[in-house]
Amino acid sequence: MSLAWRFLYRLYRNYSSLRHWAERRFSRAGLMVAGALLVAGMMGPDTDNNVTYQAFTLLLCLVLVAVSFSAFFGGKFSVQRQLPRFGSVGCPLQYRVTVKNLGRKTQRGLVLLEGLADARASFSDWRAAQLGLAEQIRSFPVSQGRRLHPFRVATVNEAILPPIHANEQVEAKIELTPQRRGVLRFDHVTLARPDPLGLFRAFCNVPLAQTTLILPKRYPLPALALPGTMKYQEGGVALASNVGQSEEFVALRDYRHGDPFRHIHWRTWARAGKPVVKEFEDEFFVRHALVLDTFTQPSHNEVFEEAVSVAASFASSIQTQESLLDLLFVGPQSYCFTSGRGLAHTDQMLEILASVRVCADKPFRTLEHLVFNHVKVVSGCICVLVAWDQERRDFVRKLRSLGVPVMVLLIVPAGQSRLMESGPLQAELGELHLLEAGSIEAGLAKLR
Repeated sequence: MSLAWRFLYRLYRNYSSLRHWAERRFSRAGLMVAGALLVAGMMGPDTDNNVTYQAFTLLLCLVLVAVSFSAFFGGKFSVQRQLPRFGSVGCPLQYRVTVKNLGRKTQRGLVLLEGLADARASFSDWRAAQLGLAEQIRSFPVSQGRRLHPFRVATVNEAILPPIHANEQVEAKIELTPQRRGVLRFDHVTLARPDPLGLFRAFCNVPLAQTTLILPKRYPLPALALPGTMKYQEGGVALASNVGQSEEFVALRDYRHGDPFRHIHWRTWARAGKPVVKEFEDEFFVRHALVLDTFTQPSHNEVFEEAVSVAASFASSIQTQESLLDLLFVGPQSYCFTSGRGLAHTDQMLEILASVRVCADKPFRTLEHLVFNHVKVVSGCICVLVAWDQERRDFVRKLRSLGVPVMVLLIVPAGQSRLMESGPLQAELGELHLLEAGSIEAGLAKLR
């Protein structure tokens, strides 16, 4: 069985390479000619019953002539790409690319193509995705108009360049739509010129390695009254700005990054020769925990990606000017990131969510221990879960038994919400919110 999977994986890699090469090298007309050539080649040997061999000869000559012109493209170029720092999944990302002609001839009819780094899946990831897709097809109906591309990182539009004279430069506007969160890697820029027949394109590749970070997809949230009130924070939060109930001066301490300038004690700074700030007692404020469940199988990648998007939606929507938001999840180790009140900004939390991965080598109780060690300082909990087994039920019950207000958001695969409503969740529908993959936005709009 393993040999069969590896053979199929090799076919997948070879087919994807051939498809990528053909889509970039041939124009639309060229792809039609190549397809007709293939069909004619399959029917051509039967010369007694058809004359397709004549069409095959004509089409083959057209392709050979078009390909031969690619040998005469010898331009030299320099390229600069002005990438933004961040992008978001599903949102068009626009940037500019400057191309300079280093040759002596004017270059006309050029097309600029982006060269992204190879993002094809490893064998284990590809196999997990195929098993997950097969399970989904067996269990639930899949919409006919929907095709899944789990390993496509982005779609990039081509840019047609104006004529570039010798030692002159032009600027092109590129639009790219990210399909996956994480680091998007660029490898090179390709300048293509079609042959006189408009079928095949000659290439000039200019190495240009760059990266940009793609943030998770976010959904709009309705106005929510999150559970919890101000809670006592023992010792306060040293880096938080003073917006709480108590502003009693406590002591002086060394300046730390993020401290507001209005708290600097100028006299002590002048005497000590280093920045010193006043520390206030600020111990009562709202603090929410955003718990992300990362314990799932790679085959349920779509559900996990939607869970990350839901967590990102809350992280970017919750107002943290007068409160704190703690993001809790488990990856290679247990993580707790806090934003609000001068500690960190929403963008930093979204950067963290852009790199979250499935945790398959630790038990769910690792997350449970992390949350319960932290729960005494939080006003309420927002739990984004990817399953509803006995461990997760017990986890939510324990939180509620401690008197912690909990909002549970359960992400389920497409088509499963009705089955779960009539099955294991029937007695608990009033205590959690079901969000179905593929219609998350509609589910979030119903939250109150």
